[in-house]
Amino acid sequence: MIGHDLGGRYEILTRIGGGGMALVYKAHDVLLNRKVAVKVLRQQFVHDEEFIRRFRREAQSAAALSHPNVVSIYDVGQEDDNHYIVMEYVEGQNLNEVIGERAPLQASEAVRIGIQIADALDHAHQNHIIHRDIKPHNILIGNNGRVKVTDFGIARAVTSSTITQTGSVIGSVHYFSPEHAKGINAGEKSDIYSLGIVLYQMLTGKLPFLGESPISVALKHLQEPFEEPRKVNPHIPQSVENVILKAMRKNPVERYGSAHEMLLALEGCMNPDRLNEPKITFTSVNDMEETRVMPAIRAEMLPDAGKERMEAAISSNTDTQLIESEEEYVKPRGWKKPLTVVGVTLLILALIIWGFIWLLGRLDVAEVEVPYVVGRTEAEARQMIEAAGLKVEDPVIHEFNKDVPIDQVISQTKMNMRVKEGSLIQLTVSDGPELEELGDYVGKPIQTAIDELTALGVDDKRIHIDRVFNEQTPETVLQQTPGAGEQFDPETAEFTFMVSKGRETVPMPNLIGTSLDEAKDLLKASELVLEDADILNEPSYIHQKGYVISQNPFEPKEQVVKGSKVSITVSSGPPKDAKEHLFNIVISPAEAGKTSEIRIVYSDARGEDIEWDKRQITGTQTFPVTVVLAPDTEATVTVYRDNQFIDRKSITYEELAQGADSSTLTIPGAEPPPTEEPAQAEVDETDEEANQEEQQQQP
Repeated sequence: MIGHDLGGRYEILTRIGGGGMALVYKAHDVLLNRKVAVKVLRQQFVHDEEFIRRFRREAQSAAALSHPNVVSIYDVGQEDDNHYIVMEYVEGQNLNEVIGERAPLQASEAVRIGIQIADALDHAHQNHIIHRDIKPHNILIGNNGRVKVTDFGIARAVTSSTITQTGSVIGSVHYFSPEHAKGINAGEKSDIYSLGIVLYQMLTGKLPFLGESPISVALKHLQEPFEEPRKVNPHIPQSVENVILKAMRKNPVERYGSAHEMLLALEGCMNPDRLNEPKITFTSVNDMEETRVMPAIRAEMLPDAGKERMEAAISSNTDTQLIESEEEYVKPRGWKKPLTVVGVTLLILALIIWGFIWLLGRLDVAEVEVPYVVGRTEAEARQMIEAAGLKVEDPVIHEFNKDVPIDQVISQTKMNMRVKEGSLIQLTVSDGPELEELGDYVGKPIQTAIDELTALGVDDKRIHIDRVFNEQTPETVLQQTPGAGEQFDPETAEFTFMVSKGRETVPMPNLIGTSLDEAKDLLKASELVLEDADILNEPSYIHQKGYVISQNPFEPKEQVVKGSKVSITVSSGPPKDAKEHLFNIVISPAEAGKTSEIRIVYSDARGEDIEWDKRQITGTQTFPVTVVLAPDTEATVTVYRDNQFIDRKSITYEELAQGADSSTLTIPGAEPPPTEEPAQAEVDETDEEANQEEQQQQP
């Protein structure tokens, strides 16, 4: 079967279990893209028509059950000789495996499991379905802790052909009720007895009855008492033991009246005020197989036919005296009365037969094929079902399903079969994926929204954030889409949040060294505030009067919120005790008629080695260099020509105090060398003229 596409829809993946009647496989429903469990009837039963008929009928009945603790039946079908039932696939273990690994279980856990089983049985019994095979193998425990009861109705399909099959009837004999073991038609209380044995096994780790053969175990159910649970496990609360003792009474009358009554008992047995309640007692011991003294049967107590048989038996006795004595009790009878009784009886039988035939005629409704509507919209499914002469059972079941689009049919009852016209078809329709309600995140940190949405399964790639300048605290949500209270699918929904990044900022301009008017213009352009009270003045050797010395509280290029207030300090000029001195630098080019580069550097109260200027000259020029001196300081001016140090001049504050307001530094050019030697006559003539001039000048 593995790898086979059953019914062209269910791809068999692997075998996950089986019993004497069927094998269970894990499969993939290619139509709805989900995992399912498929139970396939064993081949040795495929030719037992009675078995197949009852198998399908019970499977259809179980499909009518809709309960969180019942394994849902999705489909019933046949392919060639393969009869199968498609069920909900539960990821987890069955209770038998749990008991084998961890029994005895804690009382609270066993009661929790028992409550869910009782709830499932109560739902089934209300729908007139008896399980008849409650045992740990048929109870599944999902990975989420949810208990699911499976194989509802299948036990009813057992016939005489299966009584010897290992794993079916024989395999369940340890959980049989006494009436079931005796062959009496088992009812709701038979399931209650079996649930009591399951509770017993969970809490003790053992079965109440064991034997060398199934027959011996069945006889113990009928005749022998079992060891009480608290004798096996003293940690079981008395209230829990009382539930088991009552559920496992051999006489059905002394058990719980219904699965609902047992459910209520289980729900309350772990209450602190009940844990140590008195042990339950039963006033009448009236078990089914108890030995009783029966009264003698006399002839007068027998019906007419019995009396006649008794007379015949007596007449065959050779003891004449005994016959004579018995004749006192058997009086001769006439023939009229029996004839009347027979006639009336025949008439009644004729009326019954006629009525039965008439009723069959009324009930003989044409059969129609049930249309397959899974995957259709609810409106389409209704139209197809009504067109086939059938009816949709109301109300339609709606459930969330992330794999099936909204308004599409997930499953239907009575598939792949013919039914009477007018029959009801139950539909289960998808409400789409289960939606969540979006919270209100406006005014909250964006991280709160991200954390809560990702916890619901939202991919953070579908959370979009738009940051804007705002008066709110940075990272605060301002707007959200979708809005608060709207429903959304965590697997597909997209989210957009407008988030504050605080007030808008600008880079702080560099005001130092600018004039006051320039500083005001720069601050105004950056939307920063400078009030008159925030303009401070102080003397400065370094900055000219009216120029900015410093700015507060923001450094240049620092990001500042628009509208922030700024204060500045402006120079009021040098201090009052400062003195100025003018150096007149008279300098000639290195060679007359040629260009020289002049560079002047000074040091005073404003700083060291301040470059005054650098110029090109072709003739003698005078450069005024003003220096500022503070008390007890000295000012120096240094001259470079053609990148060579030429001269330096200094003056002290004390010298200025004596009235020296200015001084001159003269730097001549170099004298050009002679181009040629003069003639002797010219030298003599020149010397003679010079001597004559000198003599004329003398007095």
